[in-house]
Amino acid sequence: MTLQKAKNITWHHGTIAKKDREQRLKQKGVVIWFTGLSSSGKSTIARAVEESLFGRGNLAYVLDGDNIRHGLNKNLGFSPEDRQENIRRIGEVAKLFADAGLIVMTAFISPYRRDRDIARSLLKEGEFVEVLVEVSLKLAEERDPKGLYKKARTGEIQEFTGISAPYEKPLKPEIIIDTDKLNIEQSRDLVLRYLENKQII
Repeated sequence: MTLQKAKNITWHHGTIAKKDREQRLKQKGVVIWFTGLSSSGKSTIARAVEESLFGRGNLAYVLDGDNIRHGLNKNLGFSPEDRQENIRRIGEVAKLFADAGLIVMTAFISPYRRDRDIARSLLKEGEFVEVLVEVSLKLAEERDPKGLYKKARTGEIQEFTGISAPYEKPLKPEIIIDTDKLNIEQSRDLVLRYLENKQII
């Protein structure tokens, strides 16, 4: 856990509560945390869920791993320490989105179980939905639109999750999506049904 450096600071509570924003938006503010290997389909499924939610009148937003590294986390690499800080920051940002009443989806490999558990601990029970997007390494390498697995196999990319760096699967994710068997629409609908059943939407 990152230590607090700044001193003499106070958390300022606003006059509008999270429940007030949720009532206005007619939804619950939650974090849907997609995790899985590169090319498993995390971003694609998250975008499909976002599009469906928007079409229904819900307010949702996707925090994508690559996009975040263009700005907020552009000073971070892929060492274990940088990966930990990457996920720490995203967990904090996602918490703020959820507090604003949004359905925020994160699409990050987030390979370490401890880092995901810390992100979960920032939110109340039911506000963190962990989605394991499973894929066989064979299919992930076949998809691989950026050619990252090939570069990892030749040693051009170091510390690549699934090849030269570990991936720790969630022990009890709320949702498991096997993209070896399910297409985008089926994967999207699995998430939407969960949100409906939990009365998030």
